[in-house]
Amino acid sequence: MNVPRILAFGGSLRKDSYNQKLAAIAAEGAREAGAEVTLISLRDFPMPLFDQDLEAAHGMPAEAKRLKELFLSHQGLLIASPEYNSGYSAALKNAIDWVSRSETSDEPALSALAGKSAVIMAASPGGLGGLRGLVPLRMLLGNLGITLLPDQMAIPSAFQAFGPDGHLVDPKQEEKVKALGAALAVQLK
Repeated sequence: MNVPRILAFGGSLRKDSYNQKLAAIAAEGAREAGAEVTLISLRDFPMPLFDQDLEAAHGMPAEAKRLKELFLSHQGLLIASPEYNSGYSAALKNAIDWVSRSETSDEPALSALAGKSAVIMAASPGGLGGLRGLVPLRMLLGNLGITLLPDQMAIPSAFQAFGPDGHLVDPKQEEKVKALGAALAVQLK
């Protein structure tokens, strides 16, 4: 049986990120469904803002290469994105911009992204839980050749939705987030 490999992360750089906690919960669900999951934090991959002149002069930065290698070695993505001004974070967009680049003339365009499957979710202090940011994120990822599962989750009032252990206080919400991870694992089998 094929064991799917899933890369899970939050789109925030904040140390105590709600979205990183959300990604970890979804990762648990994917593991329980038989996937091998690598949970990372974007803050562990410090990269300059994407700049084609910088890329031309110095090539892809080491941390961007390291992140791209992780994308290349996984078939699925669990992305928990914060909502910044009704969109996704600049950190998430920058990571995607670097990972999307071909490093050689014979490398297919979008090789680290196209053909993958993904689930997106959000947590936000606001009343919509980051839902508005998921709309442009879904469009972006779809345009890059990623198949997005239709179900997603948005957790409002994130400042009180998580307990001290990093899990959601509401067991129904916790199970729904785990189910997102499990659905991706099943899709990839």
